[in-house]
Amino acid sequence: MEGHCLCGGVVVSTGDHKEVNLCHCAMCRRWSGGPMFAVHSGTAVRFTGIAPAAYRSSEWAERGFCPTCGTHLFYHLLPTDEYILSAGLFQEEAFELASQIFIDEKPAFYELKNDTPTLTGQQVFEQFAPKP
Repeated sequence: MEGHCLCGGVVVSTGDHKEVNLCHCAMCRRWSGGPMFAVHSGTAVRFTGIAPAAYRSSEWAERGFCPTCGTHLFYHLLPTDEYILSAGLFQEEAFELASQIFIDEKPAFYELKNDTPTLTGQQVFEQFAPKP
């Protein structure tokens, strides 16, 4: 798959992925104005063109964006070097919504009709947080 930011300056390439996962956490919603439509892309991600800018949003992750147009590009898990890309970068893909996380932080002003598996924030940390 290949996608790009709004101005076309940052081009991102990754393997084929068909699933989108939604994150309703407060940080994703503040960052994007709504839930993050996330494509889990692992470590096989390549950026060409303009180098993305990044903001270290926690001890374990950074969020990337185009330094020219501001398009949200990725959530990067630093301990595992995994990239979670914004689905909006890939306009031609026929994604399927697979799951939703931080469902307990989803505001009441929107509902999705998709029937997907969901996890609360606590369940996410219990399942995915690195073990000391």
